[in-house]
Amino acid sequence: MIAVVYSGSNYADWRLADKDRIVATFKTSGINPYFDDEKRIIQLLSKNINLIHHAEEIKRIYFFGAGASSPNRQATVHNALSEFFKFGKVIVDHDISAAAIACCKNSPGIICICGSGSNAAWYDGRKVKPNNYGLGYILADEGSGNWLGKQLLKGFMNETLPENIHKKFVQRYDFDRKTLLEKVYRQKQPALFLSSFTDFFMDNQEDNYITGIIKNGFGQMINTYLLPLHDEHPEALLYFAGSVAAGFQNLLYEAAANANLKIANVIKEPINNLLTYYSSKN
Repeated sequence: MIAVVYSGSNYADWRLADKDRIVATFKTSGINPYFDDEKRIIQLLSKNINLIHHAEEIKRIYFFGAGASSPNRQATVHNALSEFFKFGKVIVDHDISAAAIACCKNSPGIICICGSGSNAAWYDGRKVKPNNYGLGYILADEGSGNWLGKQLLKGFMNETLPENIHKKFVQRYDFDRKTLLEKVYRQKQPALFLSSFTDFFMDNQEDNYITGIIKNGFGQMINTYLLPLHDEHPEALLYFAGSVAAGFQNLLYEAAANANLKIANVIKEPINNLLTYYSSKN
């Protein structure tokens, strides 16, 4: 039996499979070694009945996650998973590697994640090539759910939201300026809080102000990440993975076309393609 895991900061998608048969499909809280130590990861695993029931049967665990971008952070996840799955071989890699495999399989391409966070890289068909784009939710994440949330909250607290959007925000959320600042600057994992406002954008995406924020985010993401990669690999196909890319596809395709980029495919959740890929290898 194998376990394939694709984790963002908000939640982790799990698939357990035995040969060609899917044994279990479920989600847990996200596992991110920027925020979670080994003890916390083991505690999270120990609360899931599917994992408790199948832990000794699982022989390979393929984990891909946000934050698993360096050997030290990968080791945090690897150690926790190895402790829990005592008879399994654990493979840990960054979430952009998972997106590349899910979108491109063994073919080269430019891959961009745009979900709760954002990142991009060149994939040569075997490995993702390192770059300096993964700066996280404070310095980067242009176009992502985290970035969108920051723009919305700044507009609310600076009192620059249009009247209709301000009214909808107040009706939906019981927040004042003090509470918002507390949640962003004092509570744990502010990126989770910021990206939670993606649903507000989804529900109001026909509004011109909301559309303008999304377009601006996609434009910044394209200019920061994708155009430099396209200049280096002008013949490469462009792939997107993530909930924000999938949720606002029409605006994403428009932004790409404005930059003379052609998108080959957009997938919301890489997990099912990952399961197919690794099931064929076991």
